[in-house]
Amino acid sequence: MIEKSPLAEFAGQVAVVTGGGSGIGRAIAMRYAAGGGTVVVIGRRQEPLEESARMIESLGVTAGVASCDVRDADALTAAIDGVVAEHGRIDAMVNNAAGNFVSPAENLSPGGWRAVVDIVLNGTFYGTRAAGRHMLEAGQGAILNVIASYAWHGHPGTVHSAAAKGGVLAMTRTLAAEWGGRGVRVNCVSPGPTETEGAGAALWPTEADRARVLGSVPAGRFTTPEEVAESASFLLDSKRAGYINGDVLSVDGGQWLGKAIYSDSSARS
Repeated sequence: MIEKSPLAEFAGQVAVVTGGGSGIGRAIAMRYAAGGGTVVVIGRRQEPLEESARMIESLGVTAGVASCDVRDADALTAAIDGVVAEHGRIDAMVNNAAGNFVSPAENLSPGGWRAVVDIVLNGTFYGTRAAGRHMLEAGQGAILNVIASYAWHGHPGTVHSAAAKGGVLAMTRTLAAEWGGRGVRVNCVSPGPTETEGAGAALWPTEADRARVLGSVPAGRFTTPEEVAESASFLLDSKRAGYINGDVLSVDGGQWLGKAIYSDSSARS
């Protein structure tokens, strides 16, 4: 449960969160709102976005909804330009929209590859580019990209997602160097196995898979969207994290220290 932050660290500020209709994206949006900030959530499905907006407004702040596909650069740019036109600013951009499923690389179709890369890598760039232009003009802003630890150590069964998130990591570091001197910070948060409906169905669909994944986490448990949101709020706060740029904060209970395999149960049967 996310409650109002006594810091009110985002009062008077505006954030955009893609994939804000559920899971980690909704939790990050809620945490930003708990800090007093206005939040606009973006996604493809209107109903969950509106539910997120109602939850945000219950914290006494302004919420907005923009229904679009992050793979559509023009639509995403128009949505972000609309946020700035309405609210006069954009202080934070959270690129959280993602897609993933488990597949041996030799069985992965070109369409499956394109779908994940388009959402994760291209969609993150489109959102970053659109928000970054406004931030660079204002001379301030924070961009946060949600990745996973297999972006740097690889992961059997998720070649499409690992490649896409590896690209996001390289993009993050490149833009941190390119834009850091102009007041715009770009960082990543890397959640570990998170207790959400979508992740469970895609990555640990059976009890055996779930136990195997959990056994890879030194902390001995899954994380929650709310825990990830707390770490995200830290990186987005220019007072607490104003000198952090081009970095990755792992929120995975130490899973990245070892090796984990999200296995495809059907491939073993």
